[in-house]
Amino acid sequence: MGKKKEKAVQEKPLDKMTAKELRELALTLQGIVGVHAMNKDELIAAIKEVKGIVDEKTKKVAVDIRSLKAKMKDLRVRKEQAKVDGNTKLVDALRRRISNLKKKTRQAA
Repeated sequence: MGKKKEKAVQEKPLDKMTAKELRELALTLQGIVGVHAMNKDELIAAIKEVKGIVDEKTKKVAVDIRSLKAKMKDLRVRKEQAKVDGNTKLVDALRRRISNLKKKTRQAA
């Protein structure tokens, strides 16, 4: 029965494995030190490095929440000024831009 479990672990993609399974796999490989102190992402990275698996880079860029919030603050000031001036189209456009930035901050968190 032990061989079946090992074989299933080998066939399973690394992203779908649990941290416990990744630790067991990492212990069998040479060149990985400090397995028990690593979290899942670190284990996956170490295993891929030892096995020579290259990640395909995604186009996602790390979003800086502080810069987004600074933009939102600036847009709110512009929105209030547009309200005072009576420019309803600009107010609506700024409201939508602020809403989109809020969504981005929630996704980044």
